[in-house]
Amino acid sequence: MTSTTDHTQQPREAEEAREGEGTTGTGPDAGSGAWDDGLIARRAAAASATAGGQPVVPLLPAPHTGTPASGPDGADDDLTARLDALRELTGLSRPRVDAATLAEAGRVLDDAAARRRLSRRHTVVALAGATGSGKSTLFNTLAGVTISDTGVRRPTTSAALACSWTDGAAGLLDRLEIPGRLRRRPVQGPDGPGPLDGLVLIDLPDHDSAAVEHRAQVDRVLAHVDAVIWVVDPEKYGDALLHERYLRPMAGHAEVTFVVLNQVDRLPEDAADQVLDDLRRLLDEDGIALGEHGEPGATVLALSALTGEGVGELRDCLGQLTSERRAAARRIGADLDAAAERLRPAYVPTGRVGLSEEAREEFADRLAEAVGAAAAGQTAERAWRRNAGRACGTPWLRLWRWYEARRTPGTAERPPGGTPGAEATAARQRVEQAVRVVADEAASGLPTPWADAVREAAARGADGLPEALDGLTAPEPAPARPPRPGWWPVAVLAQVSMTLLQVVGGIWLLGQVLGVFTPDLLPPVLLMVAGILGGPCVEYGSRLAARGPARRYGADAERALRDAAAGCGRARVLDPVAAELLRYREVREQYARVLDPVGGDGARGRAGGRHVRVTELSTTGR
Repeated sequence: MTSTTDHTQQPREAEEAREGEGTTGTGPDAGSGAWDDGLIARRAAAASATAGGQPVVPLLPAPHTGTPASGPDGADDDLTARLDALRELTGLSRPRVDAATLAEAGRVLDDAAARRRLSRRHTVVALAGATGSGKSTLFNTLAGVTISDTGVRRPTTSAALACSWTDGAAGLLDRLEIPGRLRRRPVQGPDGPGPLDGLVLIDLPDHDSAAVEHRAQVDRVLAHVDAVIWVVDPEKYGDALLHERYLRPMAGHAEVTFVVLNQVDRLPEDAADQVLDDLRRLLDEDGIALGEHGEPGATVLALSALTGEGVGELRDCLGQLTSERRAAARRIGADLDAAAERLRPAYVPTGRVGLSEEAREEFADRLAEAVGAAAAGQTAERAWRRNAGRACGTPWLRLWRWYEARRTPGTAERPPGGTPGAEATAARQRVEQAVRVVADEAASGLPTPWADAVREAAARGADGLPEALDGLTAPEPAPARPPRPGWWPVAVLAQVSMTLLQVVGGIWLLGQVLGVFTPDLLPPVLLMVAGILGGPCVEYGSRLAARGPARRYGADAERALRDAAAGCGRARVLDPVAAELLRYREVREQYARVLDPVGGDGARGRAGGRHVRVTELSTTGR
C-alpha cells in the first residue's frame, strides 16, 4: 500500500469511505468499447449545451452492475462515482499517457472491483510486525486459542494464517491465497462472535524476515486487506525499515491503520508513556494523521499481549471497525487518493492552459506575412490607381504610353522582391516558425503528455500547409475591365471635352492660317490653352479622387488573402490543436471527479487535501 504524506488528506477519508457493490469491471478495460476515442465527440456535444450561460457538465456513468447501497452522507455513491471517473480517465488518457503511468490506476480499479464483488459484511484485518514483536501472541490472544506458533525460534510464522469469526469469508481468503489448511475459527462464547462479527484476522510472517518469500508474502497480502495492525515492540518501534518501507508510504491509509506498542509489561509506567509519545512523534514525521480527540486517523495503542493489558481496548476498536463495515471502502478510497497523487503530474497544469486571442491573431499575422498579404494589397492598390489613370488620363498621354509599351516590350511592372525560389523558401520558413510558435503557446502550462500531443497535432497540420498557402497566391487571369466607380464616366467625359477643346481650337487656328476663317487668334488660342491645361487638371483631380477607393480596394484584397490564409491555418493547425486541448479538458474534468466527485465547496462536509487540490485544478487553465 502506498500513498502520499499529506496530513490534510486524513480527515476527509472518514466522510467518504463506505462499502458497496456495483462494479464488475476489473480494470480500465472493463466494459466493451466504453472508453474509446468516441467519448470525445459525445462529451464535446454534451459540453456544447448550456444552462443559464454555464456549460452543462456531462453526467458520470452509472455503476456497471448491482445496486449500490447508500452509505452515510452518500459515501457509497461518491466512491462509485470516483471509481467510474478513474475508469473513464484511464480510457480517455490511454492514447496520450504511457501505460506505465496508468498501471497504478488500473491496479486500483482491479483491486476495487475484486473487493466490492466479495462479502461486504466481513472486514479483513492483517497483523503485521517485525521479528519478535509479539504479533503471533497477540493473534492468539484475540482469537482466544493458540493458533499461531510462538517461541524464540525466528522466524516463527512462516505463512499467513487466517482466523474468521463468521462464515462466508472463503472468497476473501481465496483472494489472499491463504490455503484452507491455514484457516481457523476462534473460541467463541455461547452468544456467538459478539462485537467481532465479520472480522477476518490475518497473522502475517515477519516483514523483516531473512526469508525473501516471507517478505514477498507480506507485501502481497497487505495490498489486499481492509486494515492493518502494526505490532511494534519497545526495542524496534523506530526501525527505519518499518517506517520507510511501510508506514510512510501508507500515510494516506491512516484511517485503516492501527499501530500497537506491544510488550509494555516490560517497561516501567513512565517509560511506557515516553515510548508511546515517541512513537506518536515518529508517526507524525511519517505524515500519518493520528486519530485523537475525535479526529479521523490512525489508532495508536499500548498493550501487552502476554498479560492481556490493553487488549480489551484493541478488541473494542476492532469491534467498532467491523460493525461499521466501512473499512473496505476506506481502503479503496485511500488507494484512489494514492493513485490520483501519482497521476497528478500527468493532469494538473502548471499554468494557464489554452490559446489566447493574441496568440491566434499573431498566428494569422505570421501566415499573412508568409503569403505576402500586405504586398498583394499594395499591388492591388497600385493596379486600381493605374487603371484609374488609364481611364481618366489625357488621351495623348495614354497614346504615348501605348506607343512606349509597343516600342519596348517586356517593361511591364514586376512585383518587388528576389527570385521566386528564394521567396518560396523564405515563405516556408515563416510558415514553420508560425506553427512552432503557436504550438509552443498552446502547449504552455500543459502536463508533458498533453503538451507533446499538442505539438504533434500542430506538426501534422503543418505538413502540406505551405503548399496549401501557395495555392492561395497562385496567379489568376486578369479581369476584363477594372472596377469602375460612379465618378469615372464624369472624369472620362471631362477629358473628352478637354480634348475636343484642343481639337476645335487647333482646327480653328489652322483655318485662320489657311484663310478659311476670319483672322482672330484669341478665341482658338484660348480654346487650345483651356483644353491643354484642363486635361492635366482633370487627371490630377481624378488621381486625388482615386486614392481612397484604391486604398480600400487594396485593403479588401489584403484582407481577403489574410482571411484565406487564416482559414487554411485554422483548418490544418488550430482545429487539431483545439481538439487536443478539448481532450485534455475532458480528462482534467475526470481527474477532478476522481479527487472530488461532487465538486463545489464540499457539499457533504469535505475538507482537507483533496478539496484543496480540486480548487487548484479548477482555477488553473481555461
